[in-house]
Amino acid sequence: MGEIQVPEDALWGAQTQRALQNFPISGQPMPLAFVRSLGLIKQAAAMVNHDLGLLDESRAKAIANASAKVASGEVADQFPVDVFQTGSGTSSNMNANEVIATLAARECDAEIHPNDHVNMGQSSNDVVPSAIQVAATLLVRQELIPSLLHLAETIDIKAEELENVVKTGRTHLMDAMPVTFGQELGCWSQQIRSNIKRIRSAIKRVRQLPLGGSAVGTGINTHPEFGGRVAARLERLTTVKFRAAENPFEGISSQDASVELSGQLKTLACSLMKIANDLRLMNSGPLAGIAEIELPALQPGSSIMPGKVNPVIPESVCMVCAQVMGNDAVITVGGQSGLFQLNVMMPVIAQNLLQSIHILSTASGVLADKAISGFTLKMESIEAALERNPVLVTALNPVIGYELGARAAKQAYEQGRPIREVAEELTGLSKKELEKLLDPLLLTKGGIPK
Repeated sequence: MGEIQVPEDALWGAQTQRALQNFPISGQPMPLAFVRSLGLIKQAAAMVNHDLGLLDESRAKAIANASAKVASGEVADQFPVDVFQTGSGTSSNMNANEVIATLAARECDAEIHPNDHVNMGQSSNDVVPSAIQVAATLLVRQELIPSLLHLAETIDIKAEELENVVKTGRTHLMDAMPVTFGQELGCWSQQIRSNIKRIRSAIKRVRQLPLGGSAVGTGINTHPEFGGRVAARLERLTTVKFRAAENPFEGISSQDASVELSGQLKTLACSLMKIANDLRLMNSGPLAGIAEIELPALQPGSSIMPGKVNPVIPESVCMVCAQVMGNDAVITVGGQSGLFQLNVMMPVIAQNLLQSIHILSTASGVLADKAISGFTLKMESIEAALERNPVLVTALNPVIGYELGARAAKQAYEQGRPIREVAEELTGLSKKELEKLLDPLLLTKGGIPK
């Protein structure tokens, strides 16, 4: 393809430089988590190739040490290739091979070739999907699951604190039977814990790497034990139980594991948006809204309206959730781009999947620490709404029947009176009986009133 000039201070070589010229698309390089996972894979591969007698000790050690620098993020600035590149990610794989070869050559007297030595037993077609899966697994384990557990625990603490505080329930955004704050927050906590289970289940498939499949899945030019041994070596490097895929063709030709994980991240985004919007509505006001809670005041809410304070954290979380839902759409389109023996949208899948994991992790922590842990109740507003709620008459259905209950509720709405007063007039039940039957806290326990 002719000569090409590479900057003197660059660690990369000709193939990376060609990619920089060919793909001046977005200015966004591949995610650092992906690059670091490339380093881990190259480090493990060098060790395994030495163990298999395919790579001499001097080269193997130099390549492993250089790869460790990539895995640590030490040379992150040497990975400038744009996300929107060749669909196999070959340019990024060669970027890693060239950088590692340059670094290794400084330590080793022998020649280090990017393809022959650093890429030994590998193809971009099995390395890149494996790097996506390694990066996603590590981010989920190190960032997302801890953040979600922290969020669930923060909600649980708040739920226990407010366990017996009764409020008006709402369905269709309209007044409904009462619930406790403990019950309402308990729902949020369960949503988060259910998402943790879903994500952990998906990660079981993500941990199965197609390494060893080489170019199309057959393992051409690759030792038959290479994939299993590299997965085992990665486990030693990361303490994560990576395994060689049962069928490497699947992991090379498809990105089904990434699509599945993204789907679970989208479900988490739906849960977080529900929680964030509940907080926004409960905080609305302070005079003309629901005004049940007061979120921590973090910053001025308007450049023109003095004293205005907005629910900025829930709003930020909602935007994160919208981004994750959009990322999932990209990953879904990318996932169906497995054509014959290769998926050809792996770089953009990597970018969107890893971004989703990262921003969901950070947003969950912020939601826990800057919104849920610090909100306070506005009891006057809560009690006033509860006292005026005619829907409490639902508890009288087994005693007075639906029709008379509906009549009492309608009259209470029209006259703006407490349902107890109207029910006493219409039903003949005593004030004492009504106080027992319409006790809001007892109504949150369920069952048939007696």
